[in-house]
Amino acid sequence: MQDLSAALAERQQQQLYRRRQTLEGPQGVEVQIDGQTYLSFCSNDYLGLASHPAVIDALKVGADRFGVGSGAAHLITGHSYAHQVLEEELADFVGRPRALLFSTGYMANLGVVSALMGRGDSVFEDRLNHASLLDAAALSGARLVRYAHADSVALQHKLENTETRQRLIATDSVFSMDGDCAPLGQLQDVALANDSWLLADDAHGFGVLGPQGRGYCVDQLGAGAENIILMATLGKALGTGGAFVAGSDELIETLIQQARTFIYTTATSPAMAWATHTALRLVREGSDLRESLFDNITYFREGARQLGLPLMNSVSAIQPLLVGDTAMAMSLSESLRSHGILVTAIRPPTVPQGTARLRITLCARHSRQQLDRLLEVLKIIFQERIDATG
Repeated sequence: MQDLSAALAERQQQQLYRRRQTLEGPQGVEVQIDGQTYLSFCSNDYLGLASHPAVIDALKVGADRFGVGSGAAHLITGHSYAHQVLEEELADFVGRPRALLFSTGYMANLGVVSALMGRGDSVFEDRLNHASLLDAAALSGARLVRYAHADSVALQHKLENTETRQRLIATDSVFSMDGDCAPLGQLQDVALANDSWLLADDAHGFGVLGPQGRGYCVDQLGAGAENIILMATLGKALGTGGAFVAGSDELIETLIQQARTFIYTTATSPAMAWATHTALRLVREGSDLRESLFDNITYFREGARQLGLPLMNSVSAIQPLLVGDTAMAMSLSESLRSHGILVTAIRPPTVPQGTARLRITLCARHSRQQLDRLLEVLKIIFQERIDATG
């Protein structure tokens, strides 16, 4: 039997141990932990909707009307009017014939790939894809082929040199740890030339990028061809929870029949779906929120540039500072915390060896004063690092 204590001790020694922290109040740009208030730059609540009064009120109304729990899987008695309305609104919003709700983005990706692909097939994935896409390929039993990050030429070469029955290309739209975007137009050209599905995980683009926040995938590919599969989460920019897949009528029917992570799990809370209905309306009407977010991104990037901070190339709300060394990334994160600022240190295996970083995420609700405070503390701790290393 495996010695779990020894394995845990080894993780601690390698600076890879993860710890939870318990928030004592709502999600926001300021959070309370252990009685102390921290300025938070590590949430994916990009538009600040997780604690928006209208979304909270909608959740209460939804609970009164539909109850809290769904009580069953969608295919039994768990599919409520709240779910149906939300699916129809999401499909209309992204310009696809139909949409299907899943409990999480992870489950959506697992469900899509395992429903469409199997032994004898091949899944082609960007090397920096989210873990859910990599696990989806493994679960499906298909062959996993990884191509160089955001390199459509490398992808084409892999496709040409892989004998397979069915092909599916899977990519993050906005990469969760780097903040950069996939060349979706080029990938779609490759997909069409090779009779392949293209699965775009728009978890970090949906609600933020594109017209009305319809997402990076819609912005780049429009309403989408039959081979395009859009997945997006609802717990980031929309501030609620769950995920959806959008595509052709035949795709959605296939997922209803064959996606195990849809069939064999209890449906999400109908009250949460009702709250998401309101969050989606706020996103559609929320150009001011998106403008505030992108003003903050521009302001922060310019401030970081003036300070000479090692900021990675990102146009999204994800603004990573590349550190390299794992122990140093952890130390810098702790230094920020000692100044009352939360920024997560991202370490291997989440990112490749030698690319540990501080993952700063910005919100529309951050004030200029809060951004200035972050830049001020970053200047201090990076100068201390320079002084310490000579």
